Amino acid sequence: MTDRRKKQPNSRHCFVCGVENPTGLKLDFYETESGDVIVETMVPERFQGYPGVVHGGIVASMVDEALGRVHMGSDPDKPRFMYTAKLSIQYRLPVPTQKPITIIGHAQKQKKRLATSTAEIYGPNGELLVEAEAVLVNVPDETIHSVDLRKLGWQVYPDEENLNEGP
Repeated sequence: MTDRRKKQPNSRHCFVCGVENPTGLKLDFYETESGDVIVETMVPERFQGYPGVVHGGIVASMVDEALGRVHMGSDPDKPRFMYTAKLSIQYRLPVPTQKPITIIGHAQKQKKRLATSTAEIYGPNGELLVEAEAVLVNVPDETIHSVDLRKLGWQVYPDEENLNEGP
């Protein structure tokens, strides 16, 4: 049985998910029936540190986004925006450029203001490359209410409209 996925919203300019950011990763996040988030992508060479290896800061950005999005939900009108208060990453093996990788985020504890989550990155053969965990805090309501999400382009872009050919 396959796990059906629901696409989460993207923005226009976010470094990780922005569909119009020419220097960004342009990742698409999907929420699974089990509540995890998943990304399947190939990271271009322009994001390398060493030849053939994704820069550690880029890896941190990708897992950080997954760690927060797992608590966000897929309703573009009622997102739970959070920021990372604490991030811990274990780089087990190098993350390759130009090869398929899978990022999976899992919700752990959720409270009114705080949440925790974990994430992994798996390589093209299913090998565990990275493990991460985070403590997240809600973005204050007054900050969220002062932002026009539509102007930010916060919406679900159908796959055919997200014109990126990968990041």
